Order: sequence, then C-alpha cells, then structure tokens
Amino acid sequence: MIGFQNEIEAESAPEQLFDLILKTFAEGGWLQSVLGMEHRPQQETMAREVMGALNSDQPLLFEAGTGVGKSLAYLIPAILASVRNKRQGIVATHTISLQEQIKDNDLKICRTLFSKVPELKPFLDFKVAFLVGKGNYLCTTRLDQAIAQKTELIPTDEQSELERIVQWSLDTKVGIRQELVPPPSFEVWDWVSADSSACNKKHCDPKVCHYQKARTKIRDANILILNHSLLFSFLGSGMPVPQGRGVLYPEDFVILDEAHTVPSVATDHYGMGVSSYGVNRLLSFLYNPKRKKGLLRRHGTTGDCNLVVRVRNEADIFFSEVRQLFLEKREIARIYKPDWLDPAILPQLRGLIIRIKEIAIHLDEGPEKSIVEDQRDRLTELYNTIRQFIAQSLEDQVYWVERGGRAGKTIYLRSAPIDISEYLKESLFMRETGVLLTSATLAAGPSMENFQKQVGAEKELAFQVTSPFDYDHHVQIFVADDAPPPNMKDGRQDLDYMENMILFCAEQVEGGTLVLFTNYYDLNQIARRIEPELENLGRSLYQQGRDYSRSELTREFAKAGNGVLLGTESFWAGVDVPGPALSQVIITRLPFENPSHPVAEAKSDWMKEQGKSPFLELTLPDALIKFRQGIGRLVRKKDDTGFITILDSRIFSKQYGIQFLNTLPKKDYHRFNKGNRDWIYDHAQF
Repeated sequence: MIGFQNEIEAESAPEQLFDLILKTFAEGGWLQSVLGMEHRPQQETMAREVMGALNSDQPLLFEAGTGVGKSLAYLIPAILASVRNKRQGIVATHTISLQEQIKDNDLKICRTLFSKVPELKPFLDFKVAFLVGKGNYLCTTRLDQAIAQKTELIPTDEQSELERIVQWSLDTKVGIRQELVPPPSFEVWDWVSADSSACNKKHCDPKVCHYQKARTKIRDANILILNHSLLFSFLGSGMPVPQGRGVLYPEDFVILDEAHTVPSVATDHYGMGVSSYGVNRLLSFLYNPKRKKGLLRRHGTTGDCNLVVRVRNEADIFFSEVRQLFLEKREIARIYKPDWLDPAILPQLRGLIIRIKEIAIHLDEGPEKSIVEDQRDRLTELYNTIRQFIAQSLEDQVYWVERGGRAGKTIYLRSAPIDISEYLKESLFMRETGVLLTSATLAAGPSMENFQKQVGAEKELAFQVTSPFDYDHHVQIFVADDAPPPNMKDGRQDLDYMENMILFCAEQVEGGTLVLFTNYYDLNQIARRIEPELENLGRSLYQQGRDYSRSELTREFAKAGNGVLLGTESFWAGVDVPGPALSQVIITRLPFENPSHPVAEAKSDWMKEQGKSPFLELTLPDALIKFRQGIGRLVRKKDDTGFITILDSRIFSKQYGIQFLNTLPKKDYHRFNKGNRDWIYDHAQF
C-alpha cells in the first residue's frame, strides 16, 4: 500500500519532521540507541504514516496489533507537529487505563528521549493538559456563594457535605470531583460546580478558580487528552465548528485511540436523552418542596415555588404514563410512531420557563443572574427534547424508552442515529485536518472495509500492521466442541456445563484466569456456583459489579497472581494485566450483540430496506472485532505466555464459525471436550 511518506518528500518543513521520525523509529534509531528500546518495524511504519497524515492534513485509519507500541507511534509525531506548526493535538481514548498509561509512562518516555537527543531538544517543553467535563470542576465563586447562602439553598442535613467540600478545596490543586472520596452528593455539587455560565472570566479569578485554571492550561497545551465520551458530547451538542480546518479548536488535529469503540460511543452522543432522575434534579435545584429550599426560594415568590411543584407533579404523571404504556413487563421498548402521548407537562414547563426568564431580566448582572439564566436554558432544552422526542422530528433516528437505576425506578427517553457514518464524516473527515483512528482491532477480517463504512471513512487511507509477538510459541488455543448452544428463547448458557468447564480450565494454569461473558445473568450465576470451590483451592474470585470499580477490580486481580476474574462488556477491551497474573482468557460465548435492542433492531430494518444482510454486514463484523479484543487480553508483552479457551461450539457448527477461527492469532488450535480434555491439556506443549 502506498503511504503518506511517499507524498511529502518534496516539502521542506514537513520533510524535516519526517526525517526526525525516521531517526527516532528506524532500526538503530534514537529509541533503540538512546533509550535501549526494542526496534519494532511495525511501530516504525505506523510512526511514518502518522507523521505523513498530520503533515498532509489527511485522515488515516491504522490497525496496529498488540505490542506494536502505537501510543509512542502517534504521540511523538503529534508532539513534533504541534510544537513545530503551533497547532494543538487532541488525543482521545476510550478507557481511563489508557489515559493513565499515556500520562504515567508514554509521555515520560517522550520527554526523556527529547532531553537526551540534541535534535529533539527544541520539542522538550511541550505542554500537556487533561480535559474533563466542566461539571467535574469546583468553581470557587460558586462555592463562596453556596457558603454565604447555605441556609436558603442547602438543607441542614446536607450542610456537612458542603463543609467537607470546603475543607477539600483548601488543599486540592486540580479541583475535580473525582478527587473527593467518597464522591460528594449530586445535590450539593450542583451548587458549587463550574457547570454554569456564572463560572467565567468576569466573575472568577483565573488564578483561583479551578475551571478557569484548567481552561488556561487547555488553551496553551500542545497535546490535549480527553475521553471519547467527552469528545462526542462536544461534537454531538451542536457546538460551533472551527472556521477553516479543525475539529474542536481552530487548526487542531485529532487522534482517536481505541477507535473500535467510536461507532457505539458516537451513536450515544448524537441523539437525545431525558431521564426522570435528571428532571427531578433540575426541578429540585429550583425548589425542593420537601426541604423548602432552592433557587426560587431566594429569587422567586411563593407562586413561583408552587409552579415548580405543579411541573414536578406533571413530570411524575408523564413518566408514570411512559412506564404504564411501555415498561410494565420489560426494561426497554422501541417507540415506532410519533405523537404517542399528549404530555400535559409541556404547557406547565413553558410557563415555568417564561417565569424564570422574567426573574432573570430583573436581576443585576452577576453570578446569580447567570445561574438563573442557566436554569432557563436547561428547562428550555428539556422542553424541546420532550417535544421533539414525542413528535419524532428527526427521521434518521430511532426512539425508545427504558427503565434503570436502583430497582428500575428511573425512566429514560432516548434516541440515536440509525446510521452514524454521515455524522462522523461531517464531524471528523470533512474538517480538512489530520484525523487518526487507531486500535489493535479495526478489521473484522482481512480488511477494514466494514469499519470504514460504519464511520464514514470509505475513501480514507486504511493501513494494517500485525503484532510483533510470537503467538506460535507463546500461546496455546483450546476450543470446546461439546458446549451446548445458548438457549434459543433467552440466549442463556448451560450453567452446569459452564461451571464444570470454567473450574477445570482455571486449574490448568498456575496464574490468573479472565473469564469473559456476554451478559450479567450468566456471570452472576457462575460466580455463585464456583466461588466455594475456588476458595477450597486457595484462589480468589473477582466479580464485575460486586466489590470494586472496574479499575480497582483489575488491580486487585493483578495483585492476586492466581485469581479468577469474571467480566462482561467493558472487560472484553482495555484490560491490561501483563505477566502470569493473567495466564488464561476464557471466552464463554461468541460476543454477538443483542439484536432486540432498539438501535440494533432499527439498523437491521434500515439495512434490510437497502437489500443488505444485517447479520453479515453488522452483527457478525461487530462480533468478530469484539472477539479479537477479548483474546487480545492475554499477551500484553513480548514474553507473556498462556492459554486462550473458547467454550462455544457454534464456532464449528455454524457457517460463520470459520471467520472466528480465522481471527485467532495462530492457525493451530486444540479441539477438546469433557471426554478428552485431560489428555488434550496434558499433551499441549509450548
């Protein structure tokens, strides 16, 4: 494949950067000769292509197998391009663990290299900033207001929470909510966060206010790091696009790592969403009738507070009707036709918006006026979202309702694009700037054609390099041919078989075992069954959703050395546990998505209308990528060894099974069952 490096040889300034990349990543180059790092041809290829894409302001899709070292392959070109061209580089990741790796490891390697190589010293002082949502920052101006007005705004039983925030504010350097342990209550945090136009340069001292300090760092940063969710919340919110080239900021370029998640994350953020919990929080901020507190107790009248109560009552009726119509016997339901309800909440909500607008007009300029105006804008957005949701005004979206939260009491109204590709094409690939999408798994087979269609990048350059790891000598693969197929009615597994096989397979390795499920029901049932036996064996069970957060669970599992970790969904990707602490990955079931989810169902209907096969063009490719992600958890560094075990016999019995076998990292595998498994495992040799 012809890459970008062939297109820029005649350009002097880009050629200088390209020459630095060659000297850094080539065999005998600076990474190898100065830092003692292993030369990886695949990493060199990727760095060259990334530099070419940034120099040419062109999009690039790059699949780099596990172990390529793709973080350095895009970070070093990004830093050089940002510093030399005075253009900001945006790096977006899906997982916190990758952000931590970039911050704690990769960027330090970059600085060390730049400090030791004279030609790279001009780039040594590159600046990095981490971006989180505005509502995560403490605003000192709003904190001072809350302290001064706490008796009017904050209930007595919540004032100790405010005092805890005050004490924390005296020591914190960054001022983000995630630093507080345990997390502050949402009710009190609403009064002190920067998520308000009251937090601005006019009202806040940028030397003191944490959000204003963060904005300064963001503005001055060469590399800005954030997560996919925040990136697409910006892009999906309708914020103005930069004039000329750029995605978020003028003249920027964008790198999306873990890009296999981009279609699903973007789909979540280009639709609409309202929850009964969110509506209740918004109205309680204005006035809480139980606690007799709120913004309108200070700036409104008794009639205004009563109006909030009426809107709250109508909201309760509205969400109750949604539950009765669609969610009494199920957790999620697609709404096929518009105007399915005549919501009495809208006239009451419109009256409240008008009244708050009048209150804001009569307030003097200052932070409190800004806060009132914010509430007017949020109520207006709520009004428009409910009205548009019921009218189904966007024809290219699917609409559904669901219940969740504790005991399933929260009701959600949601919509999402049926085809995200046009949104992504406009937001990313038509911005006349460099855009890199990279991951260890972008291809469902020999090419990335399917992924390119999903993200609207059919015409963009796509490049693949394989992993440098020696899977043939370091990995053994076992595939069960006697696993009962999932129940046709509910998709659940044969739990007796799963329990028996998981316990047997876990005993075959001295290190740890990661067991990947496709649903919580099977995971929880297996956990209950195998925990007593694991205790007898002196091994710890780590269960997703029980004792720890995702990152804490992974850390505890890694420390145990021989634990058994049961995970679903997010654990198929992003788990990075090198060494014997993760010596086996067990796939309990081929990871097909639930075809009855409204988004999947709508996409299926849409594809059928075009004469396409939803299974072959959507369901199967997505499952293949997720499957590759799951088995990729095993080998994380060059000398890792271990087992990959697959407990789904459909890989042999179904026509599509060969495609899963073809994605395995080596051609040879062991076919086994309950009858011959002892012999098969005993004779499997590295």
